[in-house]
Amino acid sequence: MRLCRCAGARPPRLTLAPWIDKVSTMQVSKSNKLANVCYDIRGPVLRHAKRLEEEGHRILKLNIGNPAPFGFEAPEEILQDVILNLPTAQGYSDSKGLFSARKAVMHYTQTKGIPGVTIEDIYLGNGVSELIVMSMQGLLNNGDEVLIPAPDYPLWTAAVSLSGGKPVHYLCDEESDWYPDIEDIRSKVTPNTRAIVVINPNNPTGAVYSHDMLEQLAQVAREHNLIIFADEIYDKILYDGAEHESLAAVAPDVLCLTFNGLSKSYRVAGFRSGWMIISGPKHLAQSYIEGIDILASMRLCANVPSQHAIQTALGGYQSINDLILPGGRLLEQRDVAWELLNEIPGVSCTKPKGALYLFPKLDPKVYPIHNDEKMVLDLLLKEKILVVQGTAFNWPWPDHFRIVSLPRKDDLEVAIGRIANFLKTYRQ
Repeated sequence: MRLCRCAGARPPRLTLAPWIDKVSTMQVSKSNKLANVCYDIRGPVLRHAKRLEEEGHRILKLNIGNPAPFGFEAPEEILQDVILNLPTAQGYSDSKGLFSARKAVMHYTQTKGIPGVTIEDIYLGNGVSELIVMSMQGLLNNGDEVLIPAPDYPLWTAAVSLSGGKPVHYLCDEESDWYPDIEDIRSKVTPNTRAIVVINPNNPTGAVYSHDMLEQLAQVAREHNLIIFADEIYDKILYDGAEHESLAAVAPDVLCLTFNGLSKSYRVAGFRSGWMIISGPKHLAQSYIEGIDILASMRLCANVPSQHAIQTALGGYQSINDLILPGGRLLEQRDVAWELLNEIPGVSCTKPKGALYLFPKLDPKVYPIHNDEKMVLDLLLKEKILVVQGTAFNWPWPDHFRIVSLPRKDDLEVAIGRIANFLKTYRQ
């Protein structure tokens, strides 16, 4: 049947269903689980930086430890192996990861002196970040507490909160090379405390812990039946003869989850290739391990092409040494940044022994900063330099900020010169 319109007739009036108006005004809110979750390394100030870039400004970003934009390239043999294996990387792998990659990680744990680790104790992930969240989701019930360093890598705090737990921050002492304050840790253990997080080498301070310090941390875990979460992603980026020791090797009698990956030491942050190993008395944690297995299966598997990089990386030439030994670019940049920061009146910076960051302090008597996020935003707007405020790392006072040491020396000189110029007149 063909419809026609008679002359002079009005078309029928369309009316909206009454529920349409309700939908158009309905506000959609984020989950309450995100109430205490933040990641200010990529937070509001970064959004201002992106706006400035869209307006044509050049922003020197000292906020994220991403090696690639600063000219650090992955070893060629890693790239070639990933390309070579692409034709066989089109399907899912085992939920824990490729056997060859996990075997390479197992051999690496043996060189680190971690006993009793088998292939089945190793989980590959889309970066350490995914595995951190999985480890917290598999463990925590609402109200469970986890001890986390202050300052910390904020993903740890966010993952605990998102999993229904309560992050409790223990202080690291700037006057003692940023070592954890053991007495402060002990004072914060409660019946609800389930675990302690140790970041070594540390982000953001660059501290590398001694054997004695690791022994003290392990003893706290023993006394209170705590699980240890050891974030060791920077274990190959060490300066001035510093040596890294795995906490799981120091405490073979304590349930320990150790996290590591390729992002920093092998300059493939975009590959998102990390791993987690479980060591210690695993027979006491079968239910927890079952939970991690469930979560690993739910995400199906980690990115398969990048898993092919792990065996080549761990078994090949360790090119990171060319960057951290005398004459190496990372060492030189660390030295230049540290020296220039300490030359600024009212600024002091403990010399990092590892990692890719510096965490300078602003003397409160010289710079009475009340809002450090406002300070880094003002720095961005005036000098086009992007850094991260100290409180973003759950440091309790607004008197620090973090910069990365990845830019070339001349760029660091310009950037820190602009920071010094900004601080000359800046007051809140």
